[in-house]
Amino acid sequence: MPRYFFHLRDGKSLPDRAGTELPDVGAAKLRAVRLAGERLKEDDGAFWKGEEWQMEVVDCTGLVLFTLDFIATESPAMRAAQKVAD
Repeated sequence: MPRYFFHLRDGKSLPDRAGTELPDVGAAKLRAVRLAGERLKEDDGAFWKGEEWQMEVVDCTGLVLFTLDFIATESPAMRAAQKVAD
């Protein structure tokens, strides 16, 4: 069974050194989305402060298979409302 590695970058690199054995790339995509959801839950609000992060999924040879990019951008109206509230 192939092994996939789910590397995170959020201002620093957090390589997945162990990887996860999964049947195929489709299963790796599902796993990546689940891991990203867990990461967002643990984010403690930094995601909403414009801190971009990325998950890169590679195979056992280091070939990048796909990347998930995450950034939240508030609308100008939200930024203006926040300035008034501050």
